[in-house]
Amino acid sequence: MQHLQEAALGAVKQDDGRWQFRVWAPFVNSVELHVLGEHERYLPMEREDSNCFSIVTEAAPGEDYRYRLDGDDECPDPVSRFQPDGVFGPSRVVDSHYAWSDDNWRGAPLQAYIIYELHIGTFSDEGTFQGAIPHLDALVDLGVTAVEVMPVSQFSGARGWGYDGVFLYAVHNSYGTPDDFRAFIDACHQRGLAVILDVVYNHFGPEGNCTGRYGPYTTDRYKTPWGEAMNFDGPYSDMVSAYFIENALYWLRDCHVDALRLDAVHEMYDFSANPFLKQLQERVDRYREQTGRNIYLMVESDLNEPNLVRVRELGGIGIDAQWNDDFHHALHTLVTYEGANYYTDYGEFQQLVKALRKGFVYDGIYSPSRKRTHGASSADIPAERLIVFFQNHDQIGNRMPNERAIDIMSFDAFKLANGLVLLSPYVPMLFMGDEYGETRRFEYFIDYHDQALLDAVEQGRRETFPLRLHDGFEPPNPHAIETFIYSRLDRALLDQPKGRLIFDFHKAVIALRKSLPALARLDRSLFEVHDDEAQRVIGINRWADGSQVYTAFNVSAEESSLTLPVPAGDWAVRFDSSAPRWQLDNDDQSDGTDQPTMHSDGNLRLTLPPFALVVLERQSD
Repeated sequence: MQHLQEAALGAVKQDDGRWQFRVWAPFVNSVELHVLGEHERYLPMEREDSNCFSIVTEAAPGEDYRYRLDGDDECPDPVSRFQPDGVFGPSRVVDSHYAWSDDNWRGAPLQAYIIYELHIGTFSDEGTFQGAIPHLDALVDLGVTAVEVMPVSQFSGARGWGYDGVFLYAVHNSYGTPDDFRAFIDACHQRGLAVILDVVYNHFGPEGNCTGRYGPYTTDRYKTPWGEAMNFDGPYSDMVSAYFIENALYWLRDCHVDALRLDAVHEMYDFSANPFLKQLQERVDRYREQTGRNIYLMVESDLNEPNLVRVRELGGIGIDAQWNDDFHHALHTLVTYEGANYYTDYGEFQQLVKALRKGFVYDGIYSPSRKRTHGASSADIPAERLIVFFQNHDQIGNRMPNERAIDIMSFDAFKLANGLVLLSPYVPMLFMGDEYGETRRFEYFIDYHDQALLDAVEQGRRETFPLRLHDGFEPPNPHAIETFIYSRLDRALLDQPKGRLIFDFHKAVIALRKSLPALARLDRSLFEVHDDEAQRVIGINRWADGSQVYTAFNVSAEESSLTLPVPAGDWAVRFDSSAPRWQLDNDDQSDGTDQPTMHSDGNLRLTLPPFALVVLERQSD
């Protein structure tokens, strides 16, 4: 890794205006730079002690190039910054200079994150970085503070989810150029939106990956569900780790991304004494200290391993945040009544209570679907290090059929579930379209060239998600252009009464979270969770900076009348999801805040309609 830090890989502009081309290639004996175009030329590259080949020469942004290996086949640059003609085309020289307008932007504290996950290809009709920019103002109006962008690294074909990238430094050519991506990020920062980028460091995509021709980026010692694992602990693995660490810094430094979300780290196999994830977090920490920016690493993991996000002082790796799937599963099963596949582990009311109190549900207890003990306790993990959600790309797209939640549950239950996420004492996340009740399914779509690969993917999905293939349902063809087009957001729904009502509902709840200190502050010592299992009601008492808020959630289809241990004092209703304002086909705009102040002597009698939530604020003495 020392060599990579001394001289970066790829095509990098030098102080004298020339360009250095540098590639790590321990598997080859000679490399030539092949510059294409009007001034086509082959230039021999010099081998370094680090198994890198390099040359400094005249070049210009916009020129295309390949590397000729051992005088034979030619391949793109594994550290290509742009593949204008896709994975099988040449790499392009790209100037990293950009006229940024975010000099005063330092990012947002993690506690302030209200995340909105989106897919560039389906977020707008254009399916591009530039096409996404006009829709950012609506997210600001909603109250979102961070957008999480599904992977944008170059993958094969014109459309896909992005988790099969093969040129990890290059933005996908159908989304736009590197400068288009920077313009999107700059536009987000101008509006006060942080940008989280989803990156995949556990495997390469199955089509167009040329890294194996250069060196052992992957290993056959371990397997992921998607192919060979990355080589993080075998021979030559120092440079492999360095390749990914520099990739992370590229997005953070050269593209001004605020946070990276690492996909499926449980499929990253590393038994070295100084594992890659630890190295990466330490390097990002140093960069954060050097720049003074609020930048973060987030992970997805199904291990329920709290050491990933536990601070290093307590023996953890110190990653900044993690998606908490347990929260989703516990909530989803209670409001949709689904219980197949991994959902067989969930469906009990106390599991949702536990997710709210402690984070992980499976924290060292037996998991029926895994048939073994799973996880460890997250009760000591700071609340801001756990991200919760009711929907995300996986939970919609990796099911058959790919319905949105609003299609399989009541309207009140939909409001309750999203309100519980947004009012939870953790970092909340919405998936694109949630804010107005999008009904178009987010399908799985690909655009590979190899027919055998297309057939294998389609068959694999049928075998992986067979449980709801019934009544003659035929899964959509993931390769069909119609499948992709159907997955685009239908913003016309926002102009309809139901869509506008749902948007206003989310906006109002987010505004409460941001304006009331007790809801904005994420601190385990500043909240307590109460529950009444018989009536399936959860109460959360939160306090901070002189503010105290009590939220009550009826997670059942029955009306509940019960007494909750609300601290003594006078309480005003700040939000009531059962008020006329939040009902369909109701012209009454009463939002429930006109109710008289309620007095608690330490216990408060409440009546909650089915799937209703209420927010109470304690009045000053």
